[in-house]
Amino acid sequence: MKLHALAHSRTGDKGNTCNISVIAYDAGDWPILLREVTPERVAAYFGPQVKGKVTRYLLPQLHAMNFVLEGALGGGVTRSLALDAHGKCLGAVLLDMEIDTAA
Repeated sequence: MKLHALAHSRTGDKGNTCNISVIAYDAGDWPILLREVTPERVAAYFGPQVKGKVTRYLLPQLHAMNFVLEGALGGGVTRSLALDAHGKCLGAVLLDMEIDTAA
């Protein structure tokens, strides 16, 4: 199943760092997100596009998590010639990740 079936996302940027939030539509799916959407899986999913560390911050009261991807924006808004210098598309890319919903 694709992650977008269980969650939505928002993104932001600061310099060369992108943050991606993943927010469960339903609180009952929170345990699946915790298990399946780990910093290691996110780092592997984005591969060499993310040059630095991937950190996950949990907001269990909101059934949300925030990922900070260091070195993900090709130098940042003022340095990158990339079409998505702010990293807004990265949230949609992450939501396309396959997750296992079986317990």
